[in-house]
Amino acid sequence: MTPTESKQCSGRALQTRLLEPIDVAWLVALRILLGVLLAVSMRRFLAYGWVDEFLVRPAFHFKYWGFVWVEPLGSSAMQALFYALLVLSLAVAVGAFFRVTAPLLALGLTYVQLIDVSTYLNHYYLAALLTWLLAASPAHRAWSVDAWRKGRNVTTAPRGWQWLFRVQVGVVYFFAGLGKLQLDWLQDAQPLRIWLGQSTSLPLVGPLLTIEGLPLVLSWCGFLFDTTIVGWLSWKRTRPYAYFVLFVFHLFTRLLFDIGMFPFIMSAAALVFFSPSWPRALIGHWLEPATREKPRAAGLLGRSALWLGAIYCAVQLVLPLRHFAYGGNVLWHEQGMRFSWRVMVRAKGGSTTFLVRDPQTGIEQEVSTRGYLTPLQQNEMAGQPDLILQMAHAIGADLAQRRGHTVEVRAETRVSLNGRRAVPLIDPVVDLTQIRDGFGTYSWVLPAPTQAAPHTRPVL
Repeated sequence: MTPTESKQCSGRALQTRLLEPIDVAWLVALRILLGVLLAVSMRRFLAYGWVDEFLVRPAFHFKYWGFVWVEPLGSSAMQALFYALLVLSLAVAVGAFFRVTAPLLALGLTYVQLIDVSTYLNHYYLAALLTWLLAASPAHRAWSVDAWRKGRNVTTAPRGWQWLFRVQVGVVYFFAGLGKLQLDWLQDAQPLRIWLGQSTSLPLVGPLLTIEGLPLVLSWCGFLFDTTIVGWLSWKRTRPYAYFVLFVFHLFTRLLFDIGMFPFIMSAAALVFFSPSWPRALIGHWLEPATREKPRAAGLLGRSALWLGAIYCAVQLVLPLRHFAYGGNVLWHEQGMRFSWRVMVRAKGGSTTFLVRDPQTGIEQEVSTRGYLTPLQQNEMAGQPDLILQMAHAIGADLAQRRGHTVEVRAETRVSLNGRRAVPLIDPVVDLTQIRDGFGTYSWVLPAPTQAAPHTRPVL
């Protein structure tokens, strides 16, 4: 057999393996768990008033590159949207009109994510990705309203779907661990040391957080957990113990830190590493037995689906690595920070003062951002250069419209990274209205501080 023939045989074997029918129980369980968790998340937004506070009330919204056209709806419409997303989440959970409700849910979650960069959180991004994958999958073909309406359950699904979800979950953990492979985390226990210092008032565990050396121990535990948990979950012999550790880990992080639904979503999503029939081991006597089907040949549709899945996996593997194209410290310049799963690896705080110079009069004055931004937006902007740039452009455009001519806008910044003494982030002599954001390196961002992170809280 020639090398070409051997390669073709291997490719056909892989296609056959990916299209092999397996029990659909794992996918149905994921559909139910994710639907319920998203319904709870939508209810939390409504109950705590976050819809108005984060999405409607701000006079200015920071935009994602390429999505400047995305705007929030009015207050009543946004409230109605979140009620609709709650209903759609429950519809997905029960598998009702899935081919309509699941894409609408994914589209709604994506729209909410794109309204304002300052509200970006890893678990919002993950929830949208998982929902899009679920919407494309055959998760509604068993134990669902749709299956009941059609009068039959399809108890199998191609193995490739489980591998695709495993890659997605594995990418989150792997890159979360890779992001911790730096001296701040492993040598100085920052920023974990800062955050643990803010949790010492918690009952029972609070006094333990004051033990010398504990932040460093927990930092290493977090690093080792993220970098190895996928391997332990992938090995059948260690899988139950690994999942127990995973559940305890996420429960502990939820207790210590205000990270919303992320621990619950990850705990549910990690179940994709178990046997496809794991739900039957729990409630098998209630479920229709899975049928045995022979592997099917990869037709045009099957091959197209496999290629789309491969492209999706490639994007998820490459996207978190794009910061290497910019060099420098990604925690400082932030280029490549979002969508890279660097979870809780940087604490940045500081201040930004915008100075506006009128070129016709030569007069320079400070401009407050309070009329533009909420306190949350101001806090998020202070450490993120692209948001500072957007704010400078907004101020420049606003004042140019009022005065009838262009103005120059500069930023004086002082930012602390992981407890270091605050230093300038933006070059104060650069007129930011002349800078256009894009894929190029931020030459107007000053070099990151080189001194080691201290074992104290930040000094501003």
